[in-house]
Amino acid sequence: MIRLVVGLGNPGAQYELTRHNVAWLVMDSMKELDNANWKNKFKGEYTEIELKGNKCVFLKPQTFMNLSGESVQPLCAFYKITPSEILVVHDEVDLPFGQVGFKKGGGLAGHNGLKSIAQQLGTQDFLRLRVGVGRPVHGEVKNWVLTIFPKSEDHLLGKVLQGSADAIAHAIEFGFEKAASKFSKKNFLEG
Repeated sequence: MIRLVVGLGNPGAQYELTRHNVAWLVMDSMKELDNANWKNKFKGEYTEIELKGNKCVFLKPQTFMNLSGESVQPLCAFYKITPSEILVVHDEVDLPFGQVGFKKGGGLAGHNGLKSIAQQLGTQDFLRLRVGVGRPVHGEVKNWVLTIFPKSEDHLLGKVLQGSADAIAHAIEFGFEKAASKFSKKNFLEG
């Protein structure tokens, strides 16, 4: 059962619409969070909701990406949430824009937000929803993920955000395995 959904991102207006903040954009697209009462604690913004009888905490760490674990770990300790009950939503350069993938544990693929969480929790065995942002044709990945989604992709981005939000809600309601079966390798930009 998923008891905590962590959206990785960076605080500040300059990062708001960047590829690195796609997880926060996904959370902002969840209708289930429309009237949520967000609180500031655990070095982050968090809220608790009930979705189809399942209580779940949503967290946006405010520590900057590379220190996300400093927000996740104290919240987990407070709520007594184990790593296997955490779903971390993050940008993924190894998936094309529009595609998502669920993953259980495994490598961290050089993602500093995931590295920080694994370091603070002492394990990599947490669940993930990887939201594809694609890889740059030229240039460094670091610069790519900190660029803003182009205005020309707004209509496409909306489909990706809503589809990813639906995938999270499905995982909370029906479990990780069923959501992974339904949404992994799904590209929301294809008919």
